[in-house]
Amino acid sequence: MFSRRDVLVVSAAGAVTASAAKAASFGNPDLPPQGAINAKGPGNLRDPGPQSEALAKQFPSAQFPPPTDVGGMPMDWASFNNAPKRVQNGGWARQVTQEDFAISDTITGVNMRLTAGGIRELHWHQAAEWAIMTYGSCRVTVLDAEGRPYVADVNEGDLWYFPAGQPHSLQGLGPDGCEFVICFDDGDASEFNTLLVTDWFAHTPPEVLAKNFGVPAEAFAKIPLQNLWIFQGKLPGDLASDRAAVGKTGGVPPHPFIFRLGSSAPAKESKSGVLRVADSRNFNVSTTIAAALVTVRPGGVREMHWHPNADEWQYYIKGKGRMTVFNTGPNAMTMDFNAGDIGYVKKNLGHYVENTGDTDLQFIGVFRASRYEEISLSNWLTHTPPALVAQHLNVDEATIAEWPDNAPGVMPKA
Repeated sequence: MFSRRDVLVVSAAGAVTASAAKAASFGNPDLPPQGAINAKGPGNLRDPGPQSEALAKQFPSAQFPPPTDVGGMPMDWASFNNAPKRVQNGGWARQVTQEDFAISDTITGVNMRLTAGGIRELHWHQAAEWAIMTYGSCRVTVLDAEGRPYVADVNEGDLWYFPAGQPHSLQGLGPDGCEFVICFDDGDASEFNTLLVTDWFAHTPPEVLAKNFGVPAEAFAKIPLQNLWIFQGKLPGDLASDRAAVGKTGGVPPHPFIFRLGSSAPAKESKSGVLRVADSRNFNVSTTIAAALVTVRPGGVREMHWHPNADEWQYYIKGKGRMTVFNTGPNAMTMDFNAGDIGYVKKNLGHYVENTGDTDLQFIGVFRASRYEEISLSNWLTHTPPALVAQHLNVDEATIAEWPDNAPGVMPKA
């Protein structure tokens, strides 16, 4: 026997189930239904509480995610735009480490500016350093583990890589110095905690300095007692003179420490964008970091894919975009990105990046790996028997035959 209350409860549950089942549809799959499209009640989309309208407008996908988003995932957005700058005469730097950005456990990011003549003092790190130039020109020096010196000038779009422990320096050139983004292959690394030559001199007894360098202790009477880190120096002479000055002994490193990524041949190219890659195969010295420079034209999308060998740390150079990351669960989260922002995608998680602006979107993906690897969703499905794919997706085989079968990188391809 059922009471009247039991009958009402069962009827209500059936009504909810029927309503939810009706809501589950193409582009709106989840139960309970999510997204603004399902918000029918009066005032559902209002946000009357305290807020920064200017900040909220930067993240429309967080304010009202697409109804295909589901579940919850760790925050995959950070930014240099709100990272505090350490400013000194000669330049500044700011950083985003794992302490600031919990998901980023493989890469620390640093944004640095050097004036014309500004010097990042002679130093070395416990992690490898990879960098991309985003503005101006810079002179780099490095000594490899065999005692062979290297000096080069880098410009916008160029890379450098210094293995862990190899000492180096950076100096801004004319007319307006430089700006660049550094990645260390350790999420806990810090630009503000490096091994500085001035610190070591200041904290070594003068008599030891005298014995080490074979000169009187008084020669070190005027050394800095605090480190310089970044300081204003004089513009260096021409590159050939610096190379001649350091090349007296020691030989030449077998591989260059710089790579002209911005002007390199595309790995993939379509009418909607370009993908350029630098890893240990073409940038031989870069044994722990691989990178892909991606340009997406207006209306284009970085195709749905994943990376099987490493997490992806992203830096957005210009334009506007949004990225959805897909995980087991299912879980899917969409976020918006602007110039100066950082994204992060864990290894093997599916994602795409869509250009949501009216200018080119450009970002660099950085991976703690020796080789760049990706799996394209369309490439996988077009290299699986079509009848099998059709049964999974209820899509006819003629449609599958139209899908790109060459992993174009950026879509649409033609």
